[in-house]
Amino acid sequence: MLYDIGLRIAYTYASPAVGSRHVLYLTPADLPGRQRAITSLLEITPSPDERIARSDFFNNTLVEAVFRASHAEIVFRLRSRVERLPDTRTSDPSPLLPGLASEIASNRSLAPDAPHHFIADSPRVRALPEFGAYARSHIAPDMTVLRIVETIGQALDRDMKFDPDATDVSTPPEEAFASRHGVCQDFTHIMIGCLRAIGIPAGYVSGFLRTNPPPGKPRLEGADAMHAWVRAWCGAETGWVEYDPTNGIFVGVDHIVVAHGRDYGDVAPVRGVVRTAGAQDSTQAVDVVPLA
Repeated sequence: MLYDIGLRIAYTYASPAVGSRHVLYLTPADLPGRQRAITSLLEITPSPDERIARSDFFNNTLVEAVFRASHAEIVFRLRSRVERLPDTRTSDPSPLLPGLASEIASNRSLAPDAPHHFIADSPRVRALPEFGAYARSHIAPDMTVLRIVETIGQALDRDMKFDPDATDVSTPPEEAFASRHGVCQDFTHIMIGCLRAIGIPAGYVSGFLRTNPPPGKPRLEGADAMHAWVRAWCGAETGWVEYDPTNGIFVGVDHIVVAHGRDYGDVAPVRGVVRTAGAQDSTQAVDVVPLA
């Protein structure tokens, strides 16, 4: 499936900023056999005094932008064409949960995709007892690891309510879990905590999701948004699989990957520091347009 992706993120400051530095994870990833980034253009207005593109430890593409001159607004615009390829796996060779620990232990790699980086607590996600209890209440001894991932994801989709007013970017996942309300970041962090609590390596994926308008309704410009979902290691033979707990589905051709990390903090679309005073505001609009 081919997509044209458009993104606009704007920040405005009540008092002009006298300097800022930003780290951007906005460019769709190039993943052999899964996703092909055909073209990507990231425009930044005003033009930064320094701009550096590089890869991080997890092989994500990031852009650093530094502004030294005074500015009252910054706008980031992305235009990208991406081909998303379907997952052709048809079987489930993943082990039962007791066998997964030995497969993790026998993996001697510390490469970016090694499961060891994703089994312990990370800055924003802890494998808390309540996550472990919830996970264990939904699984059975005869379930494969892949089936466990799906079962926990379906349970969260059923038990959690999507509520954009319930949390913000800094809300701890345990707080969202206690209220059973949140957004895709919360669903994803909670599922990561549940999986890690029972010994399944899990991480965070940032990206875009194609949305479909109701039947007979036109597609709205800017109606799509950046999205998040879970990446889980299901054994040496199965490897990494991705699951979207917000929608209760395995990730497919409607999900476009931008970056992988341990949690949101590793791959936040925009983060940085700004020297300013007073209020600031931000807006975001995303278009994910399928091509015939």
